[in-house]
Amino acid sequence: MSLNIIVLAKQVPDTRNVGKDAMKEDGTINRAALPAIFNPEDLNALEQALRIKDNNPGSTVTLLTMGLPRASEIIREAIYRGADGGIVLTDRTLGGADTLATSYSLAQAVKKFGNYDIILGGRQAIDGDTAQVGPQIAEKLGIPQVTYAEEVIDLADGYVTVKRRLEHGVETVKSPLPCVVTVNGSAPDCRPRNARRLMKYKYAVSPSEKAKLAPEAQAFADARPYLNIQEWSAAYVEADPEQIGLAGSPTKVKAIENVVFTAKESLCLENNDEQIENLVKELIANHTIG
Repeated sequence: MSLNIIVLAKQVPDTRNVGKDAMKEDGTINRAALPAIFNPEDLNALEQALRIKDNNPGSTVTLLTMGLPRASEIIREAIYRGADGGIVLTDRTLGGADTLATSYSLAQAVKKFGNYDIILGGRQAIDGDTAQVGPQIAEKLGIPQVTYAEEVIDLADGYVTVKRRLEHGVETVKSPLPCVVTVNGSAPDCRPRNARRLMKYKYAVSPSEKAKLAPEAQAFADARPYLNIQEWSAAYVEADPEQIGLAGSPTKVKAIENVVFTAKESLCLENNDEQIENLVKELIANHTIG
């Protein structure tokens, strides 16, 4: 059984390297000032998609991302690992979108994509930690959703069986297709790059990137259609201007402040049982623990 699989992914700022210039005055992220990486849980979702592809010959995996033109970097990364191609939804009018506007824009892109069997994505992105976009896309498309997925166990006869990792245990659910599945970070890590695919696709480019290349490099990409990464605009996916970007985002950042934790006092203990026992009693007494 061949399947059309969409993987939702996001290029996110590396939150391990957040500096004083990480936010703009309007409360949006200053992405130009931060290193960009493949959102970690989206890599977990990509691995689940590639496993489905492995078990269903003839299936295709297409990465869909929304962001700046440079987001094509994660599409190349996905192709190196086994994806068949990707689409960058990019437009100035999409900038500053909250989860509502983002999910609307991506849902419009999925509708434009057309024939799909299953949509996978990470549970949440590390630059927002909301876990809202995947479920909102499912709602806008009017299809079922399975969240907190740890493994796609089976996919057959128009249904997908998924193991979910919840706070107090594991749950196995079955959903009709098409559906949206959001994947936890506890799912298996994504496979590494394939050396042959890296050599074949290392010159894959989007139209924005191609425009900056020398004429010889442009001709090289034009002669090899498999090297062309698609770029879609808001107009191409027929998005309502009032529902995208800042215009379609009811969530606004009111204020930003840096919080620095400082120790007011410290206690040095010697390596003996009595001092450790006294510390535990003190922590219990002031309700720090227990």
